[in-house]
Amino acid sequence: MDSEEFRQWSRTAADWGADYRAGLRDRPVRAQTKPGDIIRQISDAAPETGETMETIFADFERIIPDGITHWQHPRFFAYFPANAAPVSVIADYLVTAVAAQCMLWQTSPAATELETRVVDWLRKALGLPDGFSGVIQDSASTATLAAVLVMREKALGWKGNSEGLAAHGAVRVYASGQVHTSIDRAIWIAGIGEANLVRIPTKGALNGMDPQALDAAIRADLAAGHIPAGVIACTGGTSIGACDPIAEVAAVVKAHGLYLHVDAAWAGSAMICPEFRTLWEGIEAADSIVFNPHKWLGANFDCSVQFIRSPEDQVRTLAIQPEYLKTHGHDGIVNYSEWSVPLGRRFRALKLWFLMRYHGLEGLRAMIRNHVEWSAELAARLAAEADFEIVSQPVLSLFSFRHKGAGDADRHNIALVNAINDDGRIYFTQTRVDGRIAIRFQAGQFEMTRDDADTAFKVITEVARALP
Repeated sequence: MDSEEFRQWSRTAADWGADYRAGLRDRPVRAQTKPGDIIRQISDAAPETGETMETIFADFERIIPDGITHWQHPRFFAYFPANAAPVSVIADYLVTAVAAQCMLWQTSPAATELETRVVDWLRKALGLPDGFSGVIQDSASTATLAAVLVMREKALGWKGNSEGLAAHGAVRVYASGQVHTSIDRAIWIAGIGEANLVRIPTKGALNGMDPQALDAAIRADLAAGHIPAGVIACTGGTSIGACDPIAEVAAVVKAHGLYLHVDAAWAGSAMICPEFRTLWEGIEAADSIVFNPHKWLGANFDCSVQFIRSPEDQVRTLAIQPEYLKTHGHDGIVNYSEWSVPLGRRFRALKLWFLMRYHGLEGLRAMIRNHVEWSAELAARLAAEADFEIVSQPVLSLFSFRHKGAGDADRHNIALVNAINDDGRIYFTQTRVDGRIAIRFQAGQFEMTRDDADTAFKVITEVARALP
């Protein structure tokens, strides 16, 4: 592809993207295709000779959009958002065009230094103290894995990487049942084992970890000869927004000399609004915190920020420095690949820089406050309906509800979720609360309006009435 053809098709792709975004409200939110519909339209083998861009792009338009669940749709109320504000998309065009591999300072000084600056912007915006440094990871899963590896190494006297886990007793990590399954996966990958992830009971309106139960579990493990390593707390758990009492948990962690990682992947974005910081009161005592600007702040995936109290510990755990990765002649530089599990790194800081400058913190705060308000309004409207019940009260913009149908309640509510999603105007998912199915709603899509929340109420009630 020569430079003129590259220019032409870059413009075509950008125009297509703008048209796609403008027409999202006319599309069903969830892909309406059936399994196999897409793959049957794609050749069994790659072509031996090249094809024209006209043919390739026409096939893209014909095949791909109908098989996409539209995460940027303003009525996407499932899971958590994976927002991609238009200004962030533009920044990522530039990242893709430059195509730098930003693993070391010397492989792209601008990427490293901009990352240092914009992560500190975020630290200040969230109200975190000066003692935290930060790094942009690909996802919260990777950030949590890095934290688990650090707590493992510290607990084993920095000998886990060199000697392996078999040379030591059972390493124990503590979390409630409300944490994301990425914690389970981190425990697996770190070699600690699911049996050594100790589940702590929850209590209270926010379904937070019981600090007294945590202390008792740690003491019992010490008496049994196990090796307590750390605690993973959550602010805004995925299922129903559970929030652990960070200050009380941190006091227990400190008393036992353990490591505290806080997963605030979704809810962390809301902490740019000072009035929501009560949900993670005591956060300054954490050793590691993760939140995802690619969820609620509008930075397109992937973009997860990990704040770390002692980056030296993370570097000691993760860094390998063969000669070909050393930078000679420059002292005091940061190589962020040494803070991460992957070596390769994209230039993720650019989209944050564009995003925060274009919208400003006040613009981003206004979006989050609107989502919280509209979610509370919808919950109140459903609570006023005789045949609906609110199962978990709103935490920020997340709540769950259930429809009171005849027969098996779980089967009925699964049927309602499926019928709503088949309708196409909105998209929900389900969860389990105290062992029973509930329907989960979260407001968070970047371009959502109050009218979209009104549409959600209309669809929920219409579809529920039509069920047998």
